[in-house]
This record gives sequence, structure tokens and C-alpha cells, in this order.
Amino acid sequence: MGRNLWLGLIGFSVLASMFTAAAPPWPSGFETAIRIEQLRADLQFLSDDLLEGRAPGTRGDRLAARYIATRLAMMGLAPLEGAPGYFQVVPMVGVTARPEPLRVEVRGQTLEFQAVQDFVVWSGVYESAVSIADAPLVFVGYGIEAPEYRWDDYKGQDMRGKVLLMFVHDPPAPPAEPNLFEGKAMTYYGRWTYKFEEAYRKGALGAFVVHVPDMAGYPWQVVQSSWTGEQVHLDAPGVEPALPVKGWLHEAAARRILEAAGYSLDNLLRRAARRDFRPIDLGVRVTVELHQEVRKFTSQNVVAVLRGSDPDLQSEAVLYTAHFDHLGIGPAVQDDSIYNGAYDNASGVAAVLGVAEVYAHLARQGVRPRRSVLFLLVTAEEAGLLGSLYYASRPLWPLDKTVANINLDGVNVWEPTEDFVPLGMDRTTIDQVLQEVARAMGVTLRPDPFPEKGYFFRSDHFSLARRGVPAISVKAGTHYVGKPPDWGEKLHEEYTARHYHQPSDQYDPAWPLTGMAQTVEWAFRAGWLLAMQDGRPAWKPGRAVRVPGL
Repeated sequence: MGRNLWLGLIGFSVLASMFTAAAPPWPSGFETAIRIEQLRADLQFLSDDLLEGRAPGTRGDRLAARYIATRLAMMGLAPLEGAPGYFQVVPMVGVTARPEPLRVEVRGQTLEFQAVQDFVVWSGVYESAVSIADAPLVFVGYGIEAPEYRWDDYKGQDMRGKVLLMFVHDPPAPPAEPNLFEGKAMTYYGRWTYKFEEAYRKGALGAFVVHVPDMAGYPWQVVQSSWTGEQVHLDAPGVEPALPVKGWLHEAAARRILEAAGYSLDNLLRRAARRDFRPIDLGVRVTVELHQEVRKFTSQNVVAVLRGSDPDLQSEAVLYTAHFDHLGIGPAVQDDSIYNGAYDNASGVAAVLGVAEVYAHLARQGVRPRRSVLFLLVTAEEAGLLGSLYYASRPLWPLDKTVANINLDGVNVWEPTEDFVPLGMDRTTIDQVLQEVARAMGVTLRPDPFPEKGYFFRSDHFSLARRGVPAISVKAGTHYVGKPPDWGEKLHEEYTARHYHQPSDQYDPAWPLTGMAQTVEWAFRAGWLLAMQDGRPAWKPGRAVRVPGL
């Protein structure tokens, strides 16, 4: 694998109290089961044009799931009860919205805005036509009601029959209160998912989130590629908010509406940053009309298990997750309309399969961890974590017996790093295990370098965390071995600006994948320790995930 990959393979000492007596921290020689050629084969196949971007409910979705299930079966891993053939069936609804121009009546004039260019809209109501006629538009700041922060943007006002306008992200923390909404880091209150959920709870007819690129964490073209075309929802009551209209409004369109109404977006940003903010009826009436094509179908999660060796602990499990879906076929960019999702997230699936190979290799030698180990590859993450949400609401292994979740989403396909960023590490005592792994591999643990982008809430581990399962999402750091200090950060910025949710996120045969092999080693080591130690991780005081409405 190359000497740079296996940094620090000495120094395997572990606190003896964590493990059964005389048990070594990790099985001898497990590294030989990590094979770059197999990682490359999985990554290359899953991101091939043949799979047409792996959108849920498509041929590519079924091909990907069948491939993953076959790989797990060939390793000798077992299906779970309730998931025959390794599949957990996930009922879904696909809705393709064809909106009319957005009409805005303000001060005696009518403004029109064009779909995709100025706004993107979809519905939580699965009917052939959805319309909102001449509804008042109310600005609600950040659209947050958070008692623990003494914050309420609604102030008890009645939002029934109204369309809400709000900013993405959390309010900024003032100098006098630097930890408000966790300071620079985004909380769940900052996510667009929360804002639509809260608007639904308030009885609103619809809600638009203003897209300011720096606040959203991605450019407008990501909104266009992610929320146009067919939108996928769970066909399961109570899991998603049935808000009639949900949408994004381009910053320029929002400025135009506000200026026509006599307001300034920049001024409203300042007003919304205060606790004493109160909702503002803008004196604007909006009309939204959607024609929709609706289809019901099923997708599937793929799940397998390696049973543990300890009769007292095998009913508990460590869970590995990654999502195998992407955006499918969408608007062409430079004559390419297939959104392959190589980095996001064929890389994570290949890595989880790589971890599974290590466990299976050891099992064939008669070496198993004390706890069981689950491998869950989920559908429809890009549609709002739907596959993992479905699993978390209908788990195939009891969640109170799921001791930890290790998620892999966007795995380093380049060279090894000197650091790792386990998202959510600061929330649970999993950090003790991860420090041990870091010492063994000679790497450094660093906090999230982009906390304002809310990555902790944007992948499948969050579906488990919100149900109480201690969870992390493993990310390589930005300090690459042998590269200039700013090389990794520039790489991340380039990916976000040019390739995130674009057809150009495709497999590159020049990728060395030594960084992926390093991540597989990292994830295996962490999971093995969690599956071997006597105790189980717990949430740190005040750090458990709180999701309003649950």
C-alpha cells in the first residue's frame, strides 16, 4: 500500500480497561484485507454512466443496490430478518413540479419571476395541482423557535394562510454572546429542513428560504440541480412535513421583491439578528401555481450483518452507513446530463464495502468482534436523508441496541492526510476511541474546518443521531501528506464551487485512492474498538441532538 499510507502502524497500546483481558486492540495483519484495486473497482462501477446517476426508483438505483447486495453476499455477510435478499424496501413518491411563474403583487404593481432562474419550488402535497392564490408574504427572520436559546422569530403570531420568507442558517452570534447557536457552527435550526418543518407546524401555506451563497454554503446552481426535476419523498405518513409549497428564492429575486415593498435585504438581515425581532407583514401578496406529475414506487436500503462472538454483547451492534444514491439524469452541463456522484457518494459506498471486506476476511479466519457489526447502504440521501430516516423510524436492529454509527460520505480519493475530522466527535464519548485510533495511525484529530456549513446535519448519521444513537461522520482533514498547508482547503473549495451536485463529479482514473484506503483503515479501527470494549459510548452532557417535533 506504500509506506506513507500506513502512517504510524506502531504504537498500538490501548487503555486496558476498555477491552477484555488479554485481547489485542486490533487483529494482527488486518491491513492486508484493504485492497486499493477492489476499492477502485467498486468506485468505478458505481459511478459509471451505466447507472445513470443512481436516482431513487430508476434502473440505476436498482443496479447499484443489486451490486452492493451481491458484494455483501460474496463476503459471507448475512441478511437481516425483515430485509430478505439484503433489501429493506422503502416506499416512495416521486413528484415532478412544473411551476408557473411566481407572481408577486406589491404596491399596485405585478412582478413575475421565472422558475429555476429566480426560484425553485416543490410541494409536500402529492397532488396533480397545487396552488396558493394571493397569500400574504410575511418575513420571519431566520424562522426559528428555540427555547433553549431564548429565541423566537414568530412571537406567537398566527401564520395560518400565509407564505413565509426567511433566511437560511442561524442568527450570527454577537460578541457579548459568542456561543449563541454554537457560535460559528451551524445548528439544526439553521438547516432548510428545520425551517420547512417549523413553517408546517405553524400552519403556513408555504415557505421560501432566501439563498445567500455564503449562508447556504453552496452556489445557486446546486439549488437548481438538487431541487428541480423529480423530487423524492417517503410514502410514509408523518415522516415529512406536508407543507403545500417549499422553495428557495434567489438572492437577487428576494432583493427585488423587498425593494419594491420598501425594504432592504441587508437591513432585514440586521433586524433578524436580534432577539426582539418580530415578524413583518411585507404588504406583498404572492401567487404560486404548480402542476405536478406524481408516481409511486419503491427503492431500497441494503443491509447486512456480521454476528458478534460474545453471547452477552452480540445483541448490540456497531453500524456503518453510506448512501448509494445520487441525482440521476438532470440538466446538461457541457453536454453531460448524468450526475454520476463519484465522490458523493460512490466513494463512501466503496469505503464501507472496503471496511466490510476487512471484517469478513477476519471472520473467515475465525476472528470476530464481541458485538455484531451492521453495514447499511441507504437510498435517497440527496432527497433529504430519506433512506436513513426510513430505517431510523423502522429499524431492523433495535436502536437502543445500536451502540454507535460510523458514517462515510465523500471519502478522500486523493492521497493520505495528516489529520481527520470526525463530525460530531465532540458530542459523544466516541472521542475516546477516536483518539486511540489517531495515536495508532499517527494522525491528528481536528475540529470541523467549515462548521458554518452544517455538515453534521447533512448526512445519514444525523438520522440515527436524532433518534439517540451516538454517531459520527468520518472526514479526512485538509492537511495532505507532502502537500502545501493550504492544498487541501483549496481542493475542498474547488470541489464545492465546480463539482458538487454537478455532472463533473465523476470517476477519475488518476485518483490514487491511497487516501481512501487510509479512511477504510481508520473506520475499521474505530468500529472494531467500539465493538470490543466493555462499555458503550454516550452523549456528553448537553450535547445530545435535539430535533424539534420529535
